[in-house]
Amino acid sequence: MSGASAAAGDGSGGAARRREIAVGVIGLGLMGRTHIAAWRAAARAGNACRVVAVADPSPERLTGRAAVAGNLPEQAVDEPLFDPRAVRTGTDAATVLDDSDVEVVSICTPTDTHVDLARRALERGRHVLVEKPVSLDARAIDDLSATAARAGRICMPAMCMRFWPGWSWLREAVRDGRHGAVLSATFQRLGARPAWNPGFYGDRARSGGALFDLHVHDADLVHWLFGPPDSITATGTADHVTALYRYARGPAHVVLEGGWLGDGGFPFRMRYVVEFERATAEFDLRREPRLELVAAGRVESPTLDDWTGYDGEVRALLDAVRSAEAGALPTLAEAAAVTRSIQAYGLGGLTTGAAGSR
Repeated sequence: MSGASAAAGDGSGGAARRREIAVGVIGLGLMGRTHIAAWRAAARAGNACRVVAVADPSPERLTGRAAVAGNLPEQAVDEPLFDPRAVRTGTDAATVLDDSDVEVVSICTPTDTHVDLARRALERGRHVLVEKPVSLDARAIDDLSATAARAGRICMPAMCMRFWPGWSWLREAVRDGRHGAVLSATFQRLGARPAWNPGFYGDRARSGGALFDLHVHDADLVHWLFGPPDSITATGTADHVTALYRYARGPAHVVLEGGWLGDGGFPFRMRYVVEFERATAEFDLRREPRLELVAAGRVESPTLDDWTGYDGEVRALLDAVRSAEAGALPTLAEAAAVTRSIQAYGLGGLTTGAAGSR
């Protein structure tokens, strides 16, 4: 994506980029640890930022040590995330929210706490990066968007796939038409049921199941690539779904599959196959090279950045905060639109906020 890849930055040059931004992180589970690692990587790349405060109900997590968990190799952290002697720590979110040094807050708590914490951060004048899904209720996301507008602050949904190497490449290829129009696009995201917070993920009313753990990423990508669909047909359950998105003016074949397979052991899969008029692109996380492009009988492997989507999203937010220009970032309005589309599937009783879909 031209906007996103440019916004992500490389950490080089510029007086604005040299201004250090203080970051607070609320929630030190898997995603909190992932965010801290991304903020640290940005600082090491020269994009000045520093985690100055963290909060988590578990005193053990406030030691800065991380357990290896998650479904991506990039999430395996085998060194301390922070030095508790140099970072303010606390078991209450107020440790971060009330810290006057904090300019940006990463919210990495369970989904049903996102909106309240984000609202509190915005009302204190902080910019916010809030993990996906922002909420299972699209109306609550609409309300949060209004709060951000009143506060004059950025509230960015952490839709990391928009920044993931190979996926941001796809956005560019669709946008500039280098291989012609898209004829078909299929997305697949499968993995074992999360083991790192079974109480939360096992409660579908709180987590939204695999629909809002895995499938939401591809739904967001399809909205971002082609816009909201004109109609949707979905089959399955909240834990394993296949959805067909239909466009009156767009690709004739758009299919998204996402789900949890079993309680452990199944290797995570993240894949797309997109057929253009003059080429076919395939991304597969489980092979090298991850991205292959087949055109005129030849196979090539486009060069990809060596960071992750988590790295890209925090660097994009840093640049937006410094420039006071958030035009290239994912928006709460987009998050609400994606939530309405998923709620409209009518699977697993997850219908909150679906009224007025599309």
